Amino acid sequence: MEEREQRRNLGDSDFDIEDALLDEAVTTVVKGAERLNRKWPELVITGVFGGFDVGLGILAMVLVKQATGSDILAGMAFGVGLLALKLAHSELFTEEFLLPLNAVIAGQGTWLQMLRLWAVTLVTNLLGGLAFMAIVVVGLPGYRQTMIDSALGYIDQPSLPVMIALALLAGATITLSTRMQQGSSDDVVAVVTCTISGLLVIGFGMLHGALNAIIIFGAMLAGAEISIGDFAQWFAIVIPCNMLGGLLIISLPRVARTLRVLRGIRAGSIPLETAEEQAA
Repeated sequence: MEEREQRRNLGDSDFDIEDALLDEAVTTVVKGAERLNRKWPELVITGVFGGFDVGLGILAMVLVKQATGSDILAGMAFGVGLLALKLAHSELFTEEFLLPLNAVIAGQGTWLQMLRLWAVTLVTNLLGGLAFMAIVVVGLPGYRQTMIDSALGYIDQPSLPVMIALALLAGATITLSTRMQQGSSDDVVAVVTCTISGLLVIGFGMLHGALNAIIIFGAMLAGAEISIGDFAQWFAIVIPCNMLGGLLIISLPRVARTLRVLRGIRAGSIPLETAEEQAA
C-alpha cells in the first residue's frame, strides 16, 4: 500500500495529511481570517479591552506582590489577566501571531491587513492600559511604591543581551500560551495555562512590551523617575524582540508543519469549506 493511501486510511479525512494537522491548519486559517477582516470599531475596541484585561492582571499582581513580596505568587496572580483575555475575547499584542499569519499564507487575507491588526492591537492595548492604570493610581495610592519598584525592575536591565533574551522569551511564552489554549476547549486547562504563563513571565522578570508598558505607565503616573525618553528607548528594543520571539520560536515552525495545507487552500486544490467539513 502506498504511503499516501495509508495515511488516508488511518485518518478520518480524504486528504493526504494527518487529521490533527488538518484541524490545526483549518482552525487557525478561519480564526485568523476573522481577525484580519474585523472592522475598525471592532478592532479598536477589542484592543482597548485587551489593555483593560491586562490591567486587571496587573492589579492582582501588585496586590499579591505587596502582600507577600513573592514574584512567583505575583506571577500566578497575574494569570487572572491572561484568563480574562481569553474569556472576554479581547486581544493582546503577540498573543495571536500564528492565526493571521496562517490566514495570509492561505490567501484568506493580506499582509497589509496583518500589519494593521498588529499595529492597532499594540496601540490600543497601550491606551486601554494607560486609562486603567490612571484609575488604579488614583484609587489605590497605597500601592504606588510597589508599581514603581516593579517598573524600575523592567527598565533597569544589567545588559543589552539580557534585555534582548528576556524580550524574546516573553514573546515566545505569550504566543505559546495562546496556542495551547486554542488546542483545548476545557476551561480548567485554560486556567492552568494562564496561571503557568503568568508565573513564568512575571516570576522570571521577562520583558513584554505591552504588559510591562502598562505597569510602567502606572509607575510614571505614580511619580517614578522614568522619563518618556527612557521608556521609548526600552520600548524600541523590547517590541521587535517580542515579535521575533513569537514569530521565529513559536509561529514559523508551526507554519512549516502545515505549509502544504495552507498552500493547498491558497491554490484552491484544498477547498477551505471542504477542509472544514473534513476537520470537523
